[in-house]
This record gives sequence, structure tokens and C-alpha cells, in this order.
Amino acid sequence: LDKHDLAQNTVIIYTSDQGYFLGEHNYFDKRFMLEESLRMPFVVRYPQEIKPGTVLDDIILNVDFAKTFLDYADAKPPATMQGSSFRANLAGKTPADWRSAMYYRYYAGSRQRPAHYGIRTERYKLIFFYGRDLLGQTGAPPTPTGWELYDRERDPFETRNVYHDPAYADVVAELKDEMRRLMAKVGDEPHVEEVG
Repeated sequence: LDKHDLAQNTVIIYTSDQGYFLGEHNYFDKRFMLEESLRMPFVVRYPQEIKPGTVLDDIILNVDFAKTFLDYADAKPPATMQGSSFRANLAGKTPADWRSAMYYRYYAGSRQRPAHYGIRTERYKLIFFYGRDLLGQTGAPPTPTGWELYDRERDPFETRNVYHDPAYADVVAELKDEMRRLMAKVGDEPHVEEVG
């Protein structure tokens, strides 16, 4: 690109799928909502818009990738496409209405990887493991049903479930409300009333 004088006008992106656990939380594989497998690398170079060394702390989802690529190509995305372009975010101009939380769901349950969904904000992560019976699957083995809440500011490695700690009761209520809103936005249905 340098040789042909294209480096300044070319968007270069390096990304990949989610990472695998390598023993963290006693897990191998991926698909859990815990940070080690939830996060995805995304490195971009576009000197005419992105300042070198920029680190973006906004919540970006992989469903945002396609709209961002189309934005750089000056192409209009189809109306049915989920996600949002984060081109402005990368240029240091995060929109005022940018998401402050993300919704995650893993449908296919097994004993090793139970079905679950949850919400992540900058500080908190609330996860509901809903088990086979609530999902209505008949082929997967039953798994325990329950909630996990992590305060990522106080517990960045997500090792202490504080869901039943009375000090977090208001946080749990707020996160459940926001999770229901995000679920409705993508047409998903909650099972959160089933188990306290």
C-alpha cells in the first residue's frame, strides 16, 4: 500500500471471532458471556480519520461490523440489517445516543455450555442461565437454572457472583429492566420471570 501510495486512503482492519477459554473459570471452549470469550479484537488503521493510538471504550458489537464496513464504502445498508456503524466513534465523535449496554444470548444448551442470556454495561454483567426446561428443548440435557451478577469494577476477573447480595438489589432491578428492553428490541422473549 505504501509502495503504491494507497496507505493513507485505505481502511485496514484486523479482527477475529471470540476467544477461547484456556482454563479461566475452569472452562475450555467459548460461548459463555464471561469476558474472556465475550470480547473480540478489533484493530483498524485509517490515518485520514482515525488518530493513531486511539483506544475506543464504547460498547461495539460484531453486528456493527457490516454497517461500519458499508459506511466506509459509502454504501447504504439494507433496512433489515442489525447494528450501527461505529465509524464516527473511531474518529473520536461517539454519538450522544450510543448504546450503554449490550444484550447477549447463547441458545444451544448442553451440560458443558448451558443456554443463557444477559446484559453487559461498562461496570456490570447480569447473566441468566435458563436451562433446558425454560427453553423448551428436548434434545439437550437439563442444566441448573440461575442468575449471576458481576461488578466488573470491583471484580474485573468475574470470580464473585453478587446476585444475591442485598447491596446490589437496585442494580439487579435496573439491569433486568434494561435487559427486557434490549430483548424486545431484537424480538427476543425473556424467561426472567420464571426464576427469582
